[in-house]
Amino acid sequence: MSEDSSGQGRRAAGRRRRKPAKRRRALVVAAWSAAGVVLLGGAGLGYVYFSLNGNLKTVDIDQALGTDRPQDVDNGSMDILVLGSDSRGGANGEYGQDDGGSARSDTAMIVHLYEGHKKASVISIPRDTLVTRPACTVTGSNKTDRGGPRQMFNESFTIGGAACAVKTVEKMSGIRMDHYIEVDFTGFKKIIDNLGGVEVTTTKPIKDGSSHLDLPSGTNKLNGEQALGLVRTRKSVGDGSDLGRIQLQQAFIKALIKQVKGIGVFDNPKRLLDLADTSTKSLTTDTQLGSVKALAGFAQSLQGIDAQNMQMITLPVTADPRDPDRVVPLTKESQMVWTALLGEQPIPAEATANSMGDKGKAGEIVR
Repeated sequence: MSEDSSGQGRRAAGRRRRKPAKRRRALVVAAWSAAGVVLLGGAGLGYVYFSLNGNLKTVDIDQALGTDRPQDVDNGSMDILVLGSDSRGGANGEYGQDDGGSARSDTAMIVHLYEGHKKASVISIPRDTLVTRPACTVTGSNKTDRGGPRQMFNESFTIGGAACAVKTVEKMSGIRMDHYIEVDFTGFKKIIDNLGGVEVTTTKPIKDGSSHLDLPSGTNKLNGEQALGLVRTRKSVGDGSDLGRIQLQQAFIKALIKQVKGIGVFDNPKRLLDLADTSTKSLTTDTQLGSVKALAGFAQSLQGIDAQNMQMITLPVTADPRDPDRVVPLTKESQMVWTALLGEQPIPAEATANSMGDKGKAGEIVR
């Protein structure tokens, strides 16, 4: 079993991407749901452009990483690293002990938009995956963390912030990330509330004290607090690991996508403004997405993607033989995933056939 998915020396042969000729609307979870829905609002709010622009936080990934990245070649597709931050600082303190603003990537997804932006593949990375982390500049200092093998994936964000997380993903996959989107706990919760909640159907009750979730079986309309509880739940579903939580997150994304197009946001100016204001305050993006205009265009370009056009998997992993609380990528199967994305192909079924991440039943609990 490999400790690393080993796409590590490769460079993408066809990465970046002409801008899509047509613009559309939005989708998505944790991070991705917030990020996409955010812009649902931004697209119609030119009259408050400057106010919303001032809400956004950005990170200059290109400057931080320089030229030590996979090749940037235009082929019409797009790759986005989406992170959900689990900082317990500030308003997020109710979800755990204050960490002084330090954070980990509680949710991590690589979103690949195929040429034409009519379909997408989403690869969730378990936060306790052991990878070979590259050297990264430590956040808030001039020091360099040398990285090395057998490092937890989510520690990349803790050590070096967005730039280190992007660098780690690019070294794993050989794929250049075109954009970066991050959302925090509190922001996600408020966005769902501004949308008026999200309806899901549970096939059995879910009760999880750690995430403060208590849902009966059947149809439930989740408010922001409940939605956050759902995407954070793990101990009461599946095998109690992060892999089960990922399956719940993926199921929630699909439920959100199905609902959002009929939610009537554009028919309700107050909801539209509240959503745009909350969303832009909740996001951190790369500098290229760091304006309402850029975000609105990006969100519109996602409108043509429905739940049935999204292939969602977990990075192929297996239990670490040295630590049962950690997982390691399956080298051959992970490479199948990266090769498929680089070649603009669907991810083959054999890539996940032996993976722990897609064998559980947690995702079947939510529809």
